[in-house]
Amino acid sequence: MSPESHSLHRARLLISCADRPGIVSTVSNFLYEAGANIVQSDQYSTDPTGGMFFMRIEFDFDITQHTIDELRYSFQTVASQFDMSWRIESDKRNKQMAIFVSKEDHCLLELLWRYKSGEIKANIPLVISNHDELRETVESYGITFYHIPVTAETKTEAEQKAIDLLESFEIDVVVLARYMQILSPTFVSAFSQRIINIHHSFLPAFIGANPYKKAFDRGVKLIGATAHYVTNDLDEGPIIEQDVLRVNHRDTTEDLRVAGRNVEKITLARAVNWHLLDKVLVYKNKTIVF
Repeated sequence: MSPESHSLHRARLLISCADRPGIVSTVSNFLYEAGANIVQSDQYSTDPTGGMFFMRIEFDFDITQHTIDELRYSFQTVASQFDMSWRIESDKRNKQMAIFVSKEDHCLLELLWRYKSGEIKANIPLVISNHDELRETVESYGITFYHIPVTAETKTEAEQKAIDLLESFEIDVVVLARYMQILSPTFVSAFSQRIINIHHSFLPAFIGANPYKKAFDRGVKLIGATAHYVTNDLDEGPIIEQDVLRVNHRDTTEDLRVAGRNVEKITLARAVNWHLLDKVLVYKNKTIVF
């Protein structure tokens, strides 16, 4: 490896703004003049005449010539010219991720396994749960487990305790790995577009405590899951990823339950990974996933 390669730093630039001519040219020229090399570029326009424009660029730059903060400062001129929403993220900085869980462990275990194997590029300093059953599992990964019980009487206090913990660890993203509590608007607003949830595809058709039995009784043929950002509208936030598995008349209620767990954990892990790699841009109640 040449000495020069040690000074190369990978970063990602994400842009959303009203579409108009000259955006790609101006951004590309900015990176060129900064001595950066574009290694990947993706873009999407909702409507070339008056729509919204979205762009994700991965680029390498020489940290002996510019720091990432210097690039951010310099790019403000370009951003102002096009009234952009934008950010530059360093590939070398792992995001701080917190996991919330209740009693079901399938989504938690999938995330922890991928974290341990290096498939998820994040730091996980803590897991928060409203039950204590999964403490030993979490601590076996060297992650701190916080048990914060939640009742109707203590919900506000419990949420504030969780928010204080997340802020103390400078958490970038919260993953609800089958966390069976509805978050308040106060909590959601504190981490807007930074909370990812997973739910099965039976909503809203089969609600209640045993949706798999209701789905079995109706003879469903598909089991699915949806991963989305959390908003104040329950389970209606911008969708990041969805997937399905096919089932048939031979499958029992338990077979459906197993299929549901499998599709939930894979769908959630995929959505989390895309978020961590800055591949998701939110526009209104939709996402653009590059």
